[in-house]
Amino acid sequence: MIQPTLTLREVKTRQDLMAFIKFPWKVYLGNQFWVPPLIKDQLQKFSPKSPFLGHAKMILLLAHRGDEVVGRISGIIDRHYIEFHQEKAGFFGFFESINDSEVVHLLLSSVANWLKQHGMEKIIGPMNPSTNDECGLLIDAFDLSPCLMMPYNPSYYPSLLEDWGLHKVMDLYAFLLQKETFNYERLERITKRILKKEPSLSVRPLNMRRFDKELKIIKDIYNNSWSKNWGFVPMTEEEIDDMAKQLKPIVVPEIVLFAYDGDTPVGFSAALPDYNVVLKHLNGKLGILGPLKFLYYSRKIKTIRIMLLGVKHEFQKRGAEGLLYIETFKRGIQKGYDYGECSWILENNLLMQHGIEAMGGKRYKTYRIYEAQI
Repeated sequence: MIQPTLTLREVKTRQDLMAFIKFPWKVYLGNQFWVPPLIKDQLQKFSPKSPFLGHAKMILLLAHRGDEVVGRISGIIDRHYIEFHQEKAGFFGFFESINDSEVVHLLLSSVANWLKQHGMEKIIGPMNPSTNDECGLLIDAFDLSPCLMMPYNPSYYPSLLEDWGLHKVMDLYAFLLQKETFNYERLERITKRILKKEPSLSVRPLNMRRFDKELKIIKDIYNNSWSKNWGFVPMTEEEIDDMAKQLKPIVVPEIVLFAYDGDTPVGFSAALPDYNVVLKHLNGKLGILGPLKFLYYSRKIKTIRIMLLGVKHEFQKRGAEGLLYIETFKRGIQKGYDYGECSWILENNLLMQHGIEAMGGKRYKTYRIYEAQI
C-alpha cells in the first residue's frame, strides 16, 4: 500500500490554527498523564495582540500525511533575546509529532531554514514561546502529570530530536517537597541563623487589595533578579501585566511573598495551586458544566508550584532566598497543601538546589533545552 505524501503547510486561516491547537489531542489520546490546555488560552498565545508578539516574530507549521495532521511546530525570533544576548539565535516551540522521524525531520528542517533565511545562526528549543513561559522537553518521569504551566511530552520525543542533530545545552530540574519530609526543626534553626545575621530581613504575603501596587514591586524586582540566568529574556511591562491578569483569579495571597530589607523590597516568590488537577477534567473547554467542575476539582488540589523566586542582585546570598522558600512551605502547609514543586531550577544553580534539598526536597523531573548550529 502506497503511503500518502508528507507535506508541510503554514498556518494561515483560523481553521488551520484550530487544527494546530487541537493536534495534541491526537498525540496524547489515551495518555492519562497529559493535561489538556484550555483552547481559549491557546488562542490568546497566538493572537496578534499577544504582548510577546510585540517584540517577536512567529511562524506556525503543520505537517500533513495526505489529509491527516501528523505534526506541528513553530519558529520564533525574539528581538529582545537577540538584543540582550547579542546572539543570532532563533527558537522552535509548540512541537508535537507522531512517532515518525520523517515527520520530525521535515518540521525541524523547515524551521531551521526559516530561521536561517532571517539571519539566525542557531536554533534553540523547545520554547513555548520563551523562557518566560513553558519551555524544555521532559526527558524522564513520563508516568507523572505535569504541574501548572510545565510541559509534558511522550517518551519518544528526545531521541527524535537528537536524531535530527539537536544536542543538550541546558537541563532544568523540578524538585518535590512533601509535608511528611519537610524538615521543620532544621528550617527553624536556619531561619533563626539567617535573622541573627541579617536582622533587617522580613517576609510578608501579597495584599490583594493593593494588587496594582504589589505588581509594581514585582516589575521592579523581576528583570533585575533574573538577568544573569541562562536564557533570560527581559519581560516587558505589558507581558507582566498580561501574566498577572491571567493568574490573578487563582492566586492564593498567603503563598505569594515579598522579602524586605528594612523598608526596601528586595525579592519575591510566587507559588500557585496546581490547577492542572482541574484542567485534566475540562478537556480544553469550560462549557456549561465547566464552572462546577472547576469548583469541585479545585478542592482536591494538594500541590503548589513555586514558579518564581528572585532576589535583586545586590541582596543575593544574604538569606532572603531561604526565607522565601521556608515561609512559602510553612504557609502552604497551613493552607492545607501537602506537596510543593519547585520548578524550574537551572542545572547550574547549585545554591538553590542545595537550599531545596536542605528542606527535604528531592529532584524528580528533568526538562532539557536543545540547540544546534544552522
